Order: sequence, then structure tokens, then C-alpha cells
Amino acid sequence: MKEKLTKEEVLHVAHLARIKVDEQEIEKYQVELKQLLNDVDKIKEVEGYDEERMIAPWTENTTPREDISGEMLNPKEVLKNAPRHSGNYIEVPIVISEEA
Repeated sequence: MKEKLTKEEVLHVAHLARIKVDEQEIEKYQVELKQLLNDVDKIKEVEGYDEERMIAPWTENTTPREDISGEMLNPKEVLKNAPRHSGNYIEVPIVISEEA
């Protein structure tokens, strides 16, 4: 079994995660990502591990609660707790960008 991932595999993971990595980070992640994958394989070896059961923490016979309309919140009261807002909208940092 190989001890580290290839440079191409690390770059592929970085692309999927939309992060930039430099040459030093690639070398570090080749070992660290491989160790992470090895740890996941160890978990799968545990007796009783069942991927089907691990998908969701509830049984298949759940029923969603009824959607009941309630009293509308006052925008001024809601915005009091918002760190930043513009008009009646709460401003949040950009999480996904077109770059990378």
C-alpha cells in the first residue's frame, strides 16, 4: 500500500474544495490526506459498521411535523442581533465564489 497520494490526487481534491495549495502544502497533504483515508478504512473495518445506517440518524418511518404559520417577526427586532445588515436584509460573508 502506498504511503502518500500523488500530486495529481492532491491537486484534484484541492480543486474540488476550491482551495489553492502551493508546492510545500502539496507535499504535506500527500501524506496527511492518505493518513485520513487510511483512518476511514479502519472505521469501515469495525464490526457492525453499516453504511446504510450511517446515512441518517433516524429510521425510515419518520413523519415530518406539520408546517404551521406563526406570528411574523418584526424586522427591526430581528436586525438588532445581526452583526451587519442593509435595509431589512442581514448581510453574510460570501461562502462560495466563482474563483478557484
